[in-house]
This record gives sequence, C-alpha cells and structure tokens, in this order.
Amino acid sequence: MALRFLSPIHKATRQIGMYLETHSSDLGLTTTEGHMLSYLRSYSPAPVSELHRVFGVKRSTLTSMLDRLAARRWVERRPSKRDRRVTLVSLTEEGSTRAEGVQAALDALEAEIGAKTNPQDLEGFYRVLSAIAEATDIPVTDDRESAGSVTREEENA
Repeated sequence: MALRFLSPIHKATRQIGMYLETHSSDLGLTTTEGHMLSYLRSYSPAPVSELHRVFGVKRSTLTSMLDRLAARRWVERRPSKRDRRVTLVSLTEEGSTRAEGVQAALDALEAEIGAKTNPQDLEGFYRVLSAIAEATDIPVTDDRESAGSVTREEENA
C-alpha cells in the first residue's frame, strides 16, 4: 500500500478550519476573517499585496473582505509612509480584541494537540512538511524578508 500524505493533510486542514469556524462565529467573524485578524495580530501593518499572497484569494475577494472588516472598524487601511503606492492594513483596537479571541482559540488547539503528541511526532511532522516543500519546489516566504518590504518599525516611526 502506498503512503498517503495529502489526503490526511487536507482532512486536518478542514478540521482546523471547522474548529476555527466555530470559534470565529462566536466572535462575529467568518473563518477567513478570523484568519485575517489573527495574521494581522502578528504582522500588522501588512501591505495588501502581502495579504493577497498569504491568503491566496482573488484580489476582489480580498478587497471585499477588507471592506467588511473596515466597515466594522476592525481594520484600517492607509498609504505607506515609504511608498504611497502601497496600502497597509492595520488592526484597530476592536480588531485587536477580536484577534486576541481568535488567537486564544488557536492557542488552546495547539496546546491540546501538543498534549497528545511527543517531540518525535513533531520532528516527523516537520520532516513531512519539509519534504512537501522540496517536492513542490514552491517557496513560501515572508514578504518582510524581501528587499523593499515594509516593516512595522519603519511604518510606526
């Protein structure tokens, strides 16, 4: 029997999505909005181009989501101080509160998974992830590592 990796990964991704859906809806968010706020919690301010790359959704879909989040006053958009062609997205105070709720749910899930595994399991898991990266030959990098990217420190200075 051949080893199967992709179907179990897809299933786990769906399970995580359903878990997050439950906790996001408790906060008045869709799953994708919860992911967005959680991401911005760590990487705000983030250029719209980075959000497009990270979330892999159509630009029109991303714009609609950002419009909804901005209408609720959970995010704000503004031009970059370094490059006026770049639009940055930041959490508002209320958005930060919701992002903390999403993060608390994710932290609880991480802790529960961690309690059911051991260091060898994690080591094997990371080896599988590394093999996927090598097999696909598709780099997934942080835009902040590339030249000319905007950093929080530069924008908040």
